[in-house]
This record gives sequence, structure tokens and C-alpha cells, in this order.
Amino acid sequence: MRVAVMGSGSFGTAMGLVLTDAGNDVMMWAREPEVAESINERHENEMYHPGLELPEGMVATTDPAEALDGAKVVFLSVPAQVLREALANWVPLIPEDAILVTTMKGVELGTTMRMTEVIADVTGFPEDRIAVISGPNLAREVIQRQPTAVTTACTSKDNAQLLADIVTTDYFRPYWTPDVLGAELGGSVKNVIALANGMAAGQGMGENSQSSLITRGLAEMTRLGVALGANPMTFLGLAGIGDLVATCTSSLSRNRTFGESLGKGNSVEYTLNNLNQTCEGYKSCQSILDLAKANGVEMPIAEQVVQVVHHGMDPKEMLNNLMTRDTKAEQGSGHADV
Repeated sequence: MRVAVMGSGSFGTAMGLVLTDAGNDVMMWAREPEVAESINERHENEMYHPGLELPEGMVATTDPAEALDGAKVVFLSVPAQVLREALANWVPLIPEDAILVTTMKGVELGTTMRMTEVIADVTGFPEDRIAVISGPNLAREVIQRQPTAVTTACTSKDNAQLLADIVTTDYFRPYWTPDVLGAELGGSVKNVIALANGMAAGQGMGENSQSSLITRGLAEMTRLGVALGANPMTFLGLAGIGDLVATCTSSLSRNRTFGESLGKGNSVEYTLNNLNQTCEGYKSCQSILDLAKANGVEMPIAEQVVQVVHHGMDPKEMLNNLMTRDTKAEQGSGHADV
């Protein structure tokens, strides 16, 4: 199948490799000419994945018209906060019968729109041709072809299954769901929890502390999802707990790494300057908290993360504030919400 991948950053490159290995005709779009040249001439993305070989059939261009020409499926893999602007430029070039797939895990600042909502708003495409791919898919491990699984989500069962079919390889196993909302929220909220978990790790907190944050983070994620109409079981799957664990615990996770730097005492400015890649949790934590407040959902971890990354709170104070909250019943006791 003719597939376009709009974005040749860390995960866009990984997605291009999977799609090429799965037998598709893949055209990558790269913003940087040196990235396109590196992929085409040396079969490597030296900027984002130095030292990892890419398939010879994987081709890149800096011309969005060339990338989108004839594409039946278009994967969108740019930073969440620039999607609206980029997509507005690409709309006239996108084939009318294409399926649009977001790989981004964020919520738009100002509008609190999820990425599928931004896509629908900009393009006018119906929801049954807008899809999500999410799960525990750390880009470098994907490019190393380490086995992993993924969730493909679309309100159209046929398109969700089609998307699953075109990404299937012997190391990349998809499962499909119609719960677009749940898949998107899981991928977005887990970045914020990973920031908190990284801060704990940076302060030398051990497995008990981190496991507690991950578990309560799952509760926050599920609480928001249920309030907005998602299937709570989605958060117990790959797009929920699967992605949450990988992002919170791996040294390859940009969000955990960002949080860990803050936990060690580095400033937000220093961390931004030295990370060299987009950290969606930093970008989206305020919009996720705004979304929660607009729907009457309590998200104490997200609230504390916002205080640290945008208002200068010390990460030590964040952990203290979480530990001194009023006690309450846990889910499953018969007396608690999620």
C-alpha cells in the first residue's frame, strides 16, 4: 500500500521502518534536508537514530506534495503543538480518500483538543477515516526490531483492522479497538505521569515510590477517560498501562528523562536545551489539566507536574504535596471512584 509518513523525527522514522518492513510503499517527509539525505543516501537517520540501519526501500523527501502523492494512508508524526499549522499547509495535498493516522501523544494548548479532533477540525475528514496508533513503542527499540505490541484505534472497524494489517511484522504486533478517545488519552496522560516518575527517580526514589506514582497515574488517566466517555478497559491495555509502564520506567523515554533531570536539580530551561527532542508531557501537561478541570476531574499528579514545570515549584515539594493529601478508599473497596 502507498503510505506517507509526515515527520522523520524519532518516532516517525521508527514508523517508516515498520511500514517498510511490512511490505508497504513508504515515502517519508522530513523537515530537515540533511535528514532526508541521510535516509536516502546512507540508510540511517543520523540526527535522531545514529548508528541504526534503515531499510534500503525507505525513501525520504522534503517536498510534502511528493510525500503525499497517491497515499492511501497518511501517518502524522510531528510535535503535537505544531500539528494544526503543518496540517493546514498539507490539506490541499492530501488525497480525498486517504486515512489519516496520528502517532502523536498530546493535547493541544488553548483548545484542549485531542489530535484526532485537531485533524478533523483542520481537514474536515469524517471520524471514520481518522485513526490513532499508540502503545509501548519506544522508538529506538522499534528500530532495533525488538518485539512489541500496539493498539490501532478507529471508529470504523474496517479501517482499524486495515491499519493493523499494514503495520504487522514479525516484531510489531497490532491489536485494534474502536475506542479512539481512550487510546488517545492513554498516550497523552502517560507522558505527564512519566514526568512525575522521572522527578522521583531523579531524587533517588526507589521502586516503591515509582510504582505508587505509576499506579495512581493510571487512576488519573482512567478517571479522565471515563468522564469523557472512553471505555475504562482501554486503560488496562497497550495504549494505557502498557504505554504508561514503558514511558515511566525506560531511560529511552524523553518524558522520564526530562523529569529525572528536574529531580536532580536542573532547571526547566537547562533540561529543554539539553534534551534535543520534543517532550510532549512538558508541552501538554497544562492542556491536559485544563481538560480535566473543565470536566470536573481531579488529577493531583498532573496538577503538581504543572506547578513544577511551568511555575517553578521544587520537585521535592511536589512529592510532599502528593504524600500529604487526605486519605481515601481505593478502587475495588466498594467505596471509591477510579
